[in-house]
Amino acid sequence: MNDKKNLSEADIKAKFITPAILQSGWDEHTQIGREIYFTAGRIQVEKKMSYRQEAKFADYILYYKPNIPIAIIEAKSNKHSVQSGIQQALNYAAILDIPCVFSSNGDGFYFHDKTADPEKGEQIEQELSLENFPSPMLLWEKYKKYKGIETKEVEKIATQDYDLGKNKPRYYQQIAINRTVEAVAKGQDRVLLVMATGTGKTFTAYNIINRLWKSGAKKRILFLADRNALIDQAAKKDFLPFGEAMTRIKHKKIDKAFNVYLAIYQGLTENNSPLTESNDAYKEFSRDFFDLIIIDECHRGSAREDSKWREILDYFDSATHIGLTATPKETATVSNMDYFGEPIYTYSLKQGIDDGFLAPYKVVKVTLDIDAEGWRPETGFLDKKGQPVEDRMYNQTDFDRNIIIEGRRELVAKKITEFLKGHGRFAKTIVFCVDIEHAEGMRKAIINQNKDLVKENHKYVMKITGDDKEGKLELENFTSASQKYPVIVTTSKLLTTGIDATTCQLIVLDSNIGSMTEFKQIIGRGTRVNEEYEKMYFTIMDFRRATDLFADKDFDGEPVMIKQADQDEDLSTVEENETSNTNETDFDSKNETETDILGGGEIVGGRKEKIRIDGITPKILNEREQYLGKDGKIITQNLKQYSQKKIKNSYKSLENFLTKWNETEKKKVIIEELEKQGIHFKDLKRSVGKEYDAFDLICHVAFEAKPLTRKERADNVVKRNYFAKYEAQTQEVIQNLLKKYADEGLSDLEDTSLLRLDPFNKLGTPLQLIQLFGGREKYLEAIKELQNELYNIA
Repeated sequence: MNDKKNLSEADIKAKFITPAILQSGWDEHTQIGREIYFTAGRIQVEKKMSYRQEAKFADYILYYKPNIPIAIIEAKSNKHSVQSGIQQALNYAAILDIPCVFSSNGDGFYFHDKTADPEKGEQIEQELSLENFPSPMLLWEKYKKYKGIETKEVEKIATQDYDLGKNKPRYYQQIAINRTVEAVAKGQDRVLLVMATGTGKTFTAYNIINRLWKSGAKKRILFLADRNALIDQAAKKDFLPFGEAMTRIKHKKIDKAFNVYLAIYQGLTENNSPLTESNDAYKEFSRDFFDLIIIDECHRGSAREDSKWREILDYFDSATHIGLTATPKETATVSNMDYFGEPIYTYSLKQGIDDGFLAPYKVVKVTLDIDAEGWRPETGFLDKKGQPVEDRMYNQTDFDRNIIIEGRRELVAKKITEFLKGHGRFAKTIVFCVDIEHAEGMRKAIINQNKDLVKENHKYVMKITGDDKEGKLELENFTSASQKYPVIVTTSKLLTTGIDATTCQLIVLDSNIGSMTEFKQIIGRGTRVNEEYEKMYFTIMDFRRATDLFADKDFDGEPVMIKQADQDEDLSTVEENETSNTNETDFDSKNETETDILGGGEIVGGRKEKIRIDGITPKILNEREQYLGKDGKIITQNLKQYSQKKIKNSYKSLENFLTKWNETEKKKVIIEELEKQGIHFKDLKRSVGKEYDAFDLICHVAFEAKPLTRKERADNVVKRNYFAKYEAQTQEVIQNLLKKYADEGLSDLEDTSLLRLDPFNKLGTPLQLIQLFGGREKYLEAIKELQNELYNIA
């Protein structure tokens, strides 16, 4: 025992902690989980590359039954105290909703009991010997106390087995399922679950239904949604195991022989059946037919007290109602919480990004002059029909809704295309437009910018709106990761919710979005991660200042970078470094037809015809650098001031920087480190001068030193007759390196792979060229000397 302190943590677990757990009666196969990773590791994005940070894992999680965790243990080596891991374990327990928390170094256990009542003399924390680790039944009793499980009937329902097959719920899904099942078992008849888009609400719903159904607590269940796409996804994927016990209500035809029913609101209304006095098909069921109703996307129609959809819920009032949404709606006139109560569990967009289950995103903001400043026609200005245009100020809310400026659409399409040319022309893209006509116009404008790819396949760009049968038929192909086409889709409202586009990499906002609910739903189209297809993050291109909503207190998922584009900037070169209320859209079947709701698009009929004009050439406003402050508000700074501050955080003076530059063999390391800190060298080149390299940009921007162009630096080396000491062939290599630096601005002259490129490959193989210098070490010494000459560092 004297050498216990020399044992590794792994040995402490194997020799002391695990035997103590087993001795207390825990089952090795069903109750003890070791090194349970419960997050995926946040996706970190740098330029166009991404990697995962370290995932969180618990040394031990103990389960009463699979997927019902009741205790967590953090292990440490014996060099630490017995309680040294308790704070880490408490942090994990808070995330995982676990009441019994332990730390151990192999000498014993330190126990934190969240169920302890100090008024009854119970200790919140105490030390236990290895022989006295609690049994499964003792900790199960504490779990029941923690969860308020007081009767055998509630316990029976709460412990119903999961039926998962090969799937295993993520920790937050497990919490959502367990809390909901426990709440329903205790008689709660209205439950609200808030889970960010892309976190598996339908999978969660399946497990809630399955456990309540198998336990006998609920026998007939209705899964209610507002769009066919939501029902299709449930029936074909997550709900498939229900098999013949499940049916989908179609064409308002009612069959009462099933246990699980899937329906859209519209499928239960407006039936002319003679069997009922009402025209509503749902009334063919008795009021107590269903004892559980799951309402998907409950922020939509069911949130309104006066909606037709609420009438369905009121009719089946005796059933338990569970609402699922990513965006609970709370306005002066509409409230999910008034109906369902406070959420029983919330898993936010921010938490999903932090855990690595959702994709982070970047923002490119493109502000057009006419959007920011408005546009007023000159006296006598005529539209394309030759009619005079009303003399007033037209602003961003008018464009594409009341007035069409062809040049604006062309510029938007050009910038979208530029971005895709630099980031992958086959990156799945959704362009959100004002209405159906606008979506149609943007389809045309984008086609004209991508004639080469449209010629290869006309489905490269498609409009997918409620009025377009051909477009809607392509929705499944767009959302399929394995299908190449369509690549770019234009839409208005149809794709704001209910689609699972795992490979969507670009979301374009060219619609006036004033609703936080709609904004979050739109952002959710890109948040899914698909590692197989290398979709780890996505970009939002914002033409309408919609991303100003990031500053809203109700927004909970900050971007990794916000960039404002300027007029001359080619968006194909955006390097994407990270820097770290109006009318709600609502659908009421009293006012819209089923086609309108399914289409989700603007109803064009009956609207005033839009004014269409050309001859106006919008411009993009000057560049601004924008990022989020700690308070969540967007801060705008001059690019040079911003960069100066960032550089001086790393280098206090010019001398400090020059010393570091001279000492560092690979200059690229310094540049990459500053890029990680948020310095955008490509942006600085556009602002200061494209002919300067990173060294001069740093010296000039941060320390006000006079910059030299690459050509000037190369010419200075030539003037100093630097080449004289080399043989003719060696001089030719050095001269070509110098010319390549002057032309292209190399930051990695020491990279020998350069010697494989033109014109070096015409002089010999890399090995032959390096041997001219006397070997690799001599070559690298020559390169270092050349760099010193270039930057004139003694």
